[in-house]
Amino acid sequence: MWFKNLQMYRLPKHWPMAADQLGSLLAPQSFTPCTSSELLRQGWEEPRPGCGLVYTVNKQYLLQLRTEKKLLPTSVINQVAKAKAVEMEEAQGFAPGRKAMKELKERVADELLPRAFSILSATSVWIDPVNGWLVVDAASPGKADEVVKLLLKAVDRMPLESLRVNRSPTAVMTAWLETDEAPAGFTVDQDATMRATGESKATVSYKKHTLEPDDLRRHIAAGKQCTRLAMTWNDKISFVLDESLAIKSIKALDVIKESDMSTRNDEERFDNDMMLMTGELAAMLADLVAALGGEAEPEQNVPAPARPAVDSPILPDASPGEKHYPPHPGADEPFYDPPAKDPTPPVKFPGNPSEPDDLYGMAVTIVRANQRASISLVQRHLRIGYNRAARLLEQMEAKGVVSPMASNGNREVMPAPGETA
Repeated sequence: MWFKNLQMYRLPKHWPMAADQLGSLLAPQSFTPCTSSELLRQGWEEPRPGCGLVYTVNKQYLLQLRTEKKLLPTSVINQVAKAKAVEMEEAQGFAPGRKAMKELKERVADELLPRAFSILSATSVWIDPVNGWLVVDAASPGKADEVVKLLLKAVDRMPLESLRVNRSPTAVMTAWLETDEAPAGFTVDQDATMRATGESKATVSYKKHTLEPDDLRRHIAAGKQCTRLAMTWNDKISFVLDESLAIKSIKALDVIKESDMSTRNDEERFDNDMMLMTGELAAMLADLVAALGGEAEPEQNVPAPARPAVDSPILPDASPGEKHYPPHPGADEPFYDPPAKDPTPPVKFPGNPSEPDDLYGMAVTIVRANQRASISLVQRHLRIGYNRAARLLEQMEAKGVVSPMASNGNREVMPAPGETA
């Protein structure tokens, strides 16, 4: 039951929510299968049969979100609709128009939906109320945001924040490779990705290849930074750290597996795995955060920074030859200068129409500059809460800046007026 990926969020340490109270809040969103006319259904289910919606071991909580999605390929709908269009043409003497074809495809989709195959998937969530961790076993930030959004609907005013550290993961990983020295307790493995920071985005990837310090220093001198690095912690857990502070490809090594050989039945093995995983991962996360300069202090009631950070040191729409490289206070990320007057009008928060959101224009610029739309991206650069970042993305969707969330949890950044896709 070991997690394969970690998308990390922060709760207050010693979070007082009891397991039975959390389970009662999740109960209204319990999973039920799709009906014949539904394409997608999500809900919370028991992580282990008979344990309730919140499985608890050693003050650690485990949740599981079940997703059922009907598989109805567009190619099948088009094929059936095309055959029906031929029949309509023979019956009425002319081919159906564009509007008629659209309605025909919708009818075909409704007819085929009850016969569509269902794909079931589960996403696990680990909550450590003692140390203040909420971790989603998801490969992409978009998928994790989707899970957290459903959790926030169930638990009103949940004090959840994205993990923020004092130093940029990209800068720290690059320094580890440049000095050929990993932090205490960690070793660097044989997988890494180096990417240029300029417009070319030239990338060099190492796969099961010895990382020669001289070669890496040449890449770093040429302007490349490490965006992905495989590491091992205390000879117990191997993982890959990426630039977004996500941990992927987690594997428990032999020293942990050998200590778990005494389990006899499935229930005991599940309990032991849960205790072992949460204990080791909590210690590893504490060491990793320390290696990244420690956690950034939350900034409350502080005016928003005049210049939000972006991943690229050059603003895409800056005037020719103009570059901005001032350092980010407490982080190794560049800044850019926003326009003197933001052309985007303020957006009012849903549910609070009297207060305009003055960060909307900055959030739009960050999303366009990075060509990525995720809650964690907006939250990290603007240093705001999760809920406010989610509302900003919802406003961008309403104004056509980003696309609606796809089934995989990701959004597409739409071209700005005057740009081509």
